[in-house]
Amino acid sequence: MNPAFSRILLETAETLAIAFAGGVTCVILGLPAGLVSGSVVAVATAALLGRPMRIPPMLARICYVVVGTLLGTVVTPETLRGVITWPASVALLMVASLGMIAATMTYLRVVHRWDALPALMGASPGSMAQVIALSSELGGDLRAVAIVQTVRVLLLVVGLPNGLALFGLVVPAVPLPRGPAGFSVLGEMLLLLGVAVTFALIFLRLRFPGGLLFGALAGSAILHGTGLVHAALPWWVGGASVITLGALVGSRFANTSARMLLGHLGAAFGSFAVSMVVATVFVVIVARLFSFPIANIVIAFAPGAQDTMMVLALALHLDPVYVGAHHLARFLVVTFAIAVAARRITKKRSSHDAAQGSTPPQAERM
Repeated sequence: MNPAFSRILLETAETLAIAFAGGVTCVILGLPAGLVSGSVVAVATAALLGRPMRIPPMLARICYVVVGTLLGTVVTPETLRGVITWPASVALLMVASLGMIAATMTYLRVVHRWDALPALMGASPGSMAQVIALSSELGGDLRAVAIVQTVRVLLLVVGLPNGLALFGLVVPAVPLPRGPAGFSVLGEMLLLLGVAVTFALIFLRLRFPGGLLFGALAGSAILHGTGLVHAALPWWVGGASVITLGALVGSRFANTSARMLLGHLGAAFGSFAVSMVVATVFVVIVARLFSFPIANIVIAFAPGAQDTMMVLALALHLDPVYVGAHHLARFLVVTFAIAVAARRITKKRSSHDAAQGSTPPQAERM
């Protein structure tokens, strides 16, 4: 066997074993969303200790399809009819996203003396892949931005479920799909998988944000929302996928030394606090204006990556259509706003450098 392939297999097996141990431990302790939060923390800890944590992209893609399929199984006709009540909530989410960017960017610039471009990238509530790509293209401290973004996701995954439980808004639970699963409904399960995979591939081909997850969700939601299918995938399939995606989040700390992490920890915690203050203000506004369950609002307005927040929605038995619609709206607003603002900052920097008669730096320093 190819030595490189063997190494990938061993590293993946170790990552999954650590993620499984962390997830199961948190479930046994009765922590909410224990599978995902436990796997994230366990793998992140191992990565910071120098272990080579890895989740192959193909495995992650399969898990996104599975999670999307499972999220669709909780959709009902009543859920779909509730869509007409969301436009105002989605509009407030868009305003909240812009407010988070402005407030967090100001914090990073004033308190931590970050330059404009990395401060903008570090302030983005979600859309980490796009942020890293822009940072790489336009110049900036990639590692600092990645650390701030990853720590924010880690804090959200661990803090939100426990915070909601502390106020009695959710109960500790293992992700359980709605509907029967087993050989008695094998035909429905195969139809469900076939439609979910087809939609996932179509959404991916159309370059839809989070195409695999949201495509599978759409296909599964149509079948369940119309009552054509009542079957669901076995609970252990969903549990394994949640653990794997939790491991994927934790593995982002790979190749990050403790010293490097500590150097940016203040910025990470501070920017998280600022963004959560803004999010909390809008959560309170939406909760006062509408009758949506508070847990749905909290996860929908949380400044985290859309795929991770959807996994949390699954783990906490929340309305995936409500949460998904809001995170899609956030993705579109944030991606557009960050791209426009980044180009303007770069253009302004280039003009300033030209006026000074100097060569633009390849990367800004903090």
